[in-house]
Amino acid sequence: MKLLLTLLAILHTTVYCLGQQGTLSGTVTDKTNGEAIIGAVVFIKGTSKGTTTDYNGHYTLPLEAGTHNISVTFLSYKPFEKVGVAVSAGQSATLHIQLEENTTQIQTVEIVGTRQTNTEMAIVADMRQSEVVVSGVGGEQIAKSMDRDAAETVKRIPGVTILNDRYVVIRGMSQRYNTVTLNDALTPSTEPDQKAFSFDILPTSVIDRIMIYKNGSPELPGEFGGGIVKVYTKNASENLTTVGVSGSYRVGTAFQSFLTDHKGSTDFLGFDNGKRAIPASVPANLDAVKGQEQYANIGRAFPNAWSPQSVTALPDLRMSVGLNRLFDLGDVRMSTVSAISYSNTQSITEGTRNSYGAFDEAVGASAPYLSFQDNVYTNNVRVGAVSNWSARLNNNNKIEFRNLLNQLGSNEVLEREGIDFTNGEQRQKNYSLRYESRTIYSGQLQGTHDFQDDRSTVTWTGGYNYTNKNEPDYRRLRTVYEDDRQAYKVQFQPESNPSLQDVGRFYSNLNEHALMASGQYEHRFHPADSASENAPKMRAGFYAERKNRDYTSRYFSFGYTQRGTFNEAIAYQPLDQVFSPENINRSNGLVLVEDANPQNNYQAANSNIAGYISGSAPLTDKLSASGGLRVEYNNQELSSKGFDGSAIVKDNPVLSLLPSANFTYTLTPRAMLRAGGSISVNRPEFREIAPAPYFDFVNLLEVIGNPDLDIATIYNGDVRYEFYPNPSEVLSFGAFYKYFRKPIESVFENTPGGNTITFENAENAYSYGIEAEVRKSLLDLSAVPFVQHLTLVLNAALVQSQVELQATRAAFQPGKRAMVGQSPYVVNTGVYYQNDDRQLQVNLLYNVVGKRIFAAGSNQRQAVYEMPRHQVDLSLTKGIGEHFELKAGIQDVLNQKTRLIQDSNDDQKITGIDESFREFRKGQYATLGITYKF
Repeated sequence: MKLLLTLLAILHTTVYCLGQQGTLSGTVTDKTNGEAIIGAVVFIKGTSKGTTTDYNGHYTLPLEAGTHNISVTFLSYKPFEKVGVAVSAGQSATLHIQLEENTTQIQTVEIVGTRQTNTEMAIVADMRQSEVVVSGVGGEQIAKSMDRDAAETVKRIPGVTILNDRYVVIRGMSQRYNTVTLNDALTPSTEPDQKAFSFDILPTSVIDRIMIYKNGSPELPGEFGGGIVKVYTKNASENLTTVGVSGSYRVGTAFQSFLTDHKGSTDFLGFDNGKRAIPASVPANLDAVKGQEQYANIGRAFPNAWSPQSVTALPDLRMSVGLNRLFDLGDVRMSTVSAISYSNTQSITEGTRNSYGAFDEAVGASAPYLSFQDNVYTNNVRVGAVSNWSARLNNNNKIEFRNLLNQLGSNEVLEREGIDFTNGEQRQKNYSLRYESRTIYSGQLQGTHDFQDDRSTVTWTGGYNYTNKNEPDYRRLRTVYEDDRQAYKVQFQPESNPSLQDVGRFYSNLNEHALMASGQYEHRFHPADSASENAPKMRAGFYAERKNRDYTSRYFSFGYTQRGTFNEAIAYQPLDQVFSPENINRSNGLVLVEDANPQNNYQAANSNIAGYISGSAPLTDKLSASGGLRVEYNNQELSSKGFDGSAIVKDNPVLSLLPSANFTYTLTPRAMLRAGGSISVNRPEFREIAPAPYFDFVNLLEVIGNPDLDIATIYNGDVRYEFYPNPSEVLSFGAFYKYFRKPIESVFENTPGGNTITFENAENAYSYGIEAEVRKSLLDLSAVPFVQHLTLVLNAALVQSQVELQATRAAFQPGKRAMVGQSPYVVNTGVYYQNDDRQLQVNLLYNVVGKRIFAAGSNQRQAVYEMPRHQVDLSLTKGIGEHFELKAGIQDVLNQKTRLIQDSNDDQKITGIDESFREFRKGQYATLGITYKF
């Protein structure tokens, strides 16, 4: 609260100190005939402050006293600039402007420069010039927030939300319906248990812009449902060095007692040094072990690391160093962006986890099964590096080499206490200790070549992606309270009956390699100057990718042999003594057991070859069209085994014809109407077809794939009205409709425990909705100086969907329901105060997502919904002199709970009668940091 009051006090003082303003006015006319130009954009160069001319060509622009650099632009006219226009306080200055038509007569003048792509003006320009429906956010807007990674950033885009702090949901549809590219190369799925790209691996410091395409085009990947997310990393536009450091305080975590796993020497760098690996003496097959003593020695080789360590949580730390350079190698103009970032963060999440039996309509409640209080202690470390190089060989040829490496390590301890009602209200204390590291490398070599007097362009890309997810030694155990001994007892099972929920150690490792190549030829039938933006174009291109994945896992448990007499006293010992070497033997102690499930491992590969041809052309003075055909050949291969050991071999070649068409009708120079239609596909991810099981001890859920999944086909339609008041502003309103044939969804499997999630095809589904976006400066809406420094950003979406289930599932579920992960509404809004003269920015941001299905139900389990959660963020940025920048903020001011509620009475509504599945909150988060630039 003190930080919040400080921010507001600074803002109040700044506003109070503002001086009087003046006004700049005049007319904009055609230099040749003197006619007024309607809709010309007059703005202050390098800012978002601006206005447009009225039907008489007149403009009025309130400005602070001082000198300003004025720019004027209008379609088919040469840009105009006037440097040093003086405006006095309380007075009106006049500037009349004549624009000259932009013709192609002057052929000998060449202007070479680097286009800025991360400004609000550039993003709006890309949206306006796009042939399809697109939204985006640039580095300039990202810098105004406290967003630390791409996951926090993309939720500012219309119709976009974030699931589990890392997965993008577009138009309310599950993350599996989105395709992500990094610098125009497809990214791999970073998760072994679902089809998703984890956006939290990309720090905002390396992001140039993020664009989301919501309708199809032949040049775009043919696999998408919600949209295609294109992430671009930075290129250098000036010589600049930045050094930044920040600290963060999380309420309920910082300076509190914090549980952690036994750390290795490299944990602070985001990866395990091998300390948690399966001991080298453990053979690949325990069945081959002969002799009781040899077997016991193998069990003793595992480290006795079952008891978490207690430390004091320190405030979070983040550091970054960036280096941008421009230089010449002979006649070649070089630029490079290099950056290293590091973060070490901690959080304590307090919450509940419950499960229930059948719903009793007579009493209006479900029989309780489990009721737990959870504390989850998480320590995340991220090391990121980016190195982008660009070589302009000459004015027509450019080569770029981009590299991104991220290493993330997560140390998690679960402390759980509560009641198991299925065993006579048994008191339990349960623990899990989990470490996970993720590595992702993405590299692309790209070339752009212009030919024939700028009539033709060839672009090509070669890329390589690598992903690793290592989960070594995921330990979990249960203890129950024994009244007669007044102590907790570790739960062991006979060696013939290992359990996923009792004492166990799980190891998994995923490696994925992908090679890609693409190329495109574009020919413009007129020179590519601003007077021929709508000139006919023809494009042809290809995309090819080969992806290979190898996933291995092993699960060990400690039980007791029924051939001897088990020493029960072992189970009552402290956790750091239970698994001591002397307790591991076949006579009266513990014995190592491996659940050698043949499903635990799989190998997979995917080949995707695509070719396309497309074009765009004006049909009339106001109507233009684009479209074409994309053909994709995809072959998905999987090799695994069933539970009975039988071979599972999947070889699924599919040829898809994916046409698309988009139309743009120019209503006025600043307004247009778009419409488009396309066909796309949604393929199963490797994990969704692989039968390998994974048990999530925190949620008490098992995830298992379905080898019989089919490819989903999606028919997309969009219409949108767009209005651009000036180059950095947009107001749009759109509607969309999607029809899905055989959509893929995550559902509860029909198992006796009802705690297994798998994947299935529904018969069909549809989704439709409306979206609105506003980016508007209040400069020309008020004479109050404070208001004139405000910019409003608002986007919202209303979405409805319905799934028709397969007959087998509809027999025990309602016949129709909303799609899994689909939200009925999404609202993002922000108020940005920016005073460039005082180097001050203050931003207030708000986000809310409507109720959505977390997992669909079965006859053993009701559906679980994630409930709406309102989030408010406040941030302040203050420049100090030429080199320093201070940034402070509070995230999640309201600190509302994340709530997962089960639909107990299966009425597809969440009311007071429905019961909590899991609830938790993470705490308010305050950050203070400083950046030095030189």
